[in-house]
Amino acid sequence: MNPSPNLRDVTRLTLSDLIAALGAGLRDFVTAPQYGLFFAAVYVVAGFALLFLGAGLFTWTLTLTLGFPLLAPFLAVGLYEVSRRLQDGGTLRFADVLAVVWQERTRQIPWAGAMMLIFFLFWSFLAHMLFALIMGPAALLGPPDDLASYLNGRGLMMIGLELAFGGVCAFLLFALTAISLPMLLEREVDFVTAMRFSLRFTRTNIRVMAVWAGLIATLTIAALVPWFLGLFIVLPVLGHASWHLYRRALPSEQGPVG
Repeated sequence: MNPSPNLRDVTRLTLSDLIAALGAGLRDFVTAPQYGLFFAAVYVVAGFALLFLGAGLFTWTLTLTLGFPLLAPFLAVGLYEVSRRLQDGGTLRFADVLAVVWQERTRQIPWAGAMMLIFFLFWSFLAHMLFALIMGPAALLGPPDDLASYLNGRGLMMIGLELAFGGVCAFLLFALTAISLPMLLEREVDFVTAMRFSLRFTRTNIRVMAVWAGLIATLTIAALVPWFLGLFIVLPVLGHASWHLYRRALPSEQGPVG
């Protein structure tokens, strides 16, 4: 593990850095596709589980949706580790990569997963509260399942507010984790310090990070359309690219990616 970086310094990036990171992420996926496909498969299986096992079963839906934020950081760590080994010229074996993922359970990554879970619970509570305030408490007993119920003043206002508040919460979580998750893998630093650095880096590079967040959201949503199959490409590329963007975020790591 590397020591903690100088967290007082924040690198300023440009859109060209973002393009370079994406190119490096695509290159990592093409170089070692079996790893990206493996970790993406876990996301896809979880998506199908939410869709089919949770359909109409509140207990299954609650268990899967609450558990997935705790699992997601570990899956991201696998992609980061592959990119780190490729970038540093290390050996690449499934056993070694999975061993690193397993070891992270005793370090700071679980705390990051817990923060993601807290955000998920907060947004779930806020979404239900907004729904009840706008559509009426009776709607919580059984939300209207016809489109016409939402194509009116109250319905459109509810959708707009849900999207607005959801977007704010999602971007805040993105700002807290975009740099901190790969940092927790590579550096000896606690999750609070890493998240503070990630938040400051995002604030300093707000234009680049806003584009990055929008790109992640757009590509992920598009990848969901063909029965989650697009995730087999989108998630690995974005995961690898996130590692390379992190490397550019540290002052000591400035320079070409990959």
